[in-house]
Amino acid sequence: MEHCLKHGLKVRKSFLSYNKTIWGPLELVEKLYPEAEEIAASVRDLPGLKTPLGRARAWLRLALMQKKMADYLRCLIIQRELLSEFYEYHALMMEEEGAVIVGLLVGLNVIDANLCVKGEDLDSQVGVIDFSMYLKSDDDIGGKESSTVSSLHARVDSLEKSNTKLIEELAIAKNNIIKLQEENHQLRSENTLILMKTQHHLEVTKVDVEAELQTYKHSRQGLDEMYNEARRQLREESQLRQDMENELVVQVSMKHEIELAMKLLEKDIHEKQDTLIGLRQQLDEVKAINMEMYQKLQVSEDAMKEKNEIIGRLEDKTNQINATMKQLEQSDKDLLTQTRTIAMSFVKCASSEAQHQYKLVKDISF
Repeated sequence: MEHCLKHGLKVRKSFLSYNKTIWGPLELVEKLYPEAEEIAASVRDLPGLKTPLGRARAWLRLALMQKKMADYLRCLIIQRELLSEFYEYHALMMEEEGAVIVGLLVGLNVIDANLCVKGEDLDSQVGVIDFSMYLKSDDDIGGKESSTVSSLHARVDSLEKSNTKLIEELAIAKNNIIKLQEENHQLRSENTLILMKTQHHLEVTKVDVEAELQTYKHSRQGLDEMYNEARRQLREESQLRQDMENELVVQVSMKHEIELAMKLLEKDIHEKQDTLIGLRQQLDEVKAINMEMYQKLQVSEDAMKEKNEIIGRLEDKTNQINATMKQLEQSDKDLLTQTRTIAMSFVKCASSEAQHQYKLVKDISF
């Protein structure tokens, strides 16, 4: 199987030598068949494997023991476009024979293989011993040697061409390095110039910032003084406003007390007016009785004498009632006049006289 996979394998050039290995296409299987990721990871973790060919040999042994080699290679030969990156167009794996070989590999699934992988020298193992050198004649050997010499000459020529090409690439690389060094030197000079300009700009900016800082400190001091003055005025205005509000509260409370006293006076006046009305009614009744008694006095002189005393008492009572009525009317008039005077003086006078007037009104009401 190793020889089948090597047939038509493209030679990949590396920096130091040519590389021709079957590990590249086998490593591609894990991307096409997810179950192959396990053996690929196991191969990478095996100790002692140094070459890609050794990894490929270990991969083939693990696939055979899993009985999955036919499945893995079938997924590989189906992707002809991916295989074209590793094989020539005439390679065995690119032809129909590849499918035949994969079909034949299915028959190996009936065998339970147990092959050694760990500890084996798979990097330098010789898979097949070529006995053709021992079975050919001398003429065949000479022809083989001549063909080998011609192939060696061809390889030397290709190596010389590759060497010449590498020398040219080395010269181009050296020129690029010189150009890069010149650009580096120029960039360093520009960087130094920019650094000097930046430092100068920083110094100028630092001087400007210090000047602005001093200006700010002076302006801040003036602003602090203005702030303290405004704060002092605000405290004074607040205190004045508080005093005015307190005075207003006192005046409002005094106004309410005076209004209450006025209501009480009005109530007292109404009660006295009701009393006057009752006394007037009593006076009218007395007058009616007096008239009746006077008429009876004229009718009967004898009764007159008896009732003269009654009339005298009634007249005394009438006089007393009249005097009381006049006194009450005079008292009501004086009380109304004093109340109006107090109300007008409260509106006109200042808040300092309001309390004194309130006491006066209370004394009058008492």
